[in-house]
Amino acid sequence: MSDLDAFIAGLPKAELHLHLEGSFEPEQMFAIARRNKAVIPFKSVEEVRAAYRFSNLQDFLDIYYQSANVLLTEQDFYDLTFAYLTRVAADRVRHVEVFFDPQTHTARGVSFAVVADGILKALADGEREFGITSKLILCFLRHLSEADALATFKRAEPWLNRIAGVGLDSSEVGHPPSKFTRVYDAARAAGLKLVAHAGEEGPAPYVWEALDLLKIDRIDHGNRSLDDDKLVARLARERITLTVCPLSNLKLCVVKDLKDHPLRRMLQLGLRATVNSDDPAYFGGYVNDNFRAVTKALGLTKAELVTLAKNSFLGSFLDDDDKARHLTAIDFYAAGN
Repeated sequence: MSDLDAFIAGLPKAELHLHLEGSFEPEQMFAIARRNKAVIPFKSVEEVRAAYRFSNLQDFLDIYYQSANVLLTEQDFYDLTFAYLTRVAADRVRHVEVFFDPQTHTARGVSFAVVADGILKALADGEREFGITSKLILCFLRHLSEADALATFKRAEPWLNRIAGVGLDSSEVGHPPSKFTRVYDAARAAGLKLVAHAGEEGPAPYVWEALDLLKIDRIDHGNRSLDDDKLVARLARERITLTVCPLSNLKLCVVKDLKDHPLRRMLQLGLRATVNSDDPAYFGGYVNDNFRAVTKALGLTKAELVTLAKNSFLGSFLDDDDKARHLTAIDFYAAGN
């Protein structure tokens, strides 16, 4: 292990861009499928992993939704979430803000209560077991209608005191943020934080729409922001956090080589970039894997790693006292390493 790899291993960090359904490892998928007597289109773990060779976002989403079909009970969602927390505890992750896609499940007849209650119980147990604090973000599927999103938000009302925010994911191109202004207005009125995937495969104008029409607090991905100098200047001026996912970008061909990844340029431009894993079971790595891969590819320095870790807490929805506590822990760690 290199000195920087060792430094990454112990560096306190938050993860702000993680789809719980995307942490569904093939071994767990098979175990839950057997438990539920669910049919899946794969004969072995190896066959699943072979299918994880994507050429674009839609190829990934197709298998992502297939895999989610085996999640049926509250215990399934608990097990999925707790397995993720167990894994990232080893990566020195101290806080997570995780996405879930209720429409993926309610469309199959699984109730919102089954999904949300299983996840929330696991998040609570994860804090007791590992000391990992968490916030839950409900994502709307952008390939579906805004009417469907509004119905989902209505269904979520009994849980809104335990849901921190709303997000927007799934197929980006052809489904601009402007499609979802009413549901974001409703979420804002309810006091929720607002995030949205923008500028992954979609163009820089989608990022402008997320800022101006949805009035988001944070941008998920945001790579294509760098195509627009005025947008970059605004993001830097307003300290808008970008939840960047290097291995995801590589796997989905957003970049052809991690050496071409814009993360370092984002930092140089004064953007509040962070490192996250997105869908780690599908993209070959959890948060520390992403840190190590992009550090090696771009030659990131220890100072840049500290900045990325600090950005992860600064960009979180924690209160100021908790942010300050984590930033102090990073400084203490860096001074001793």
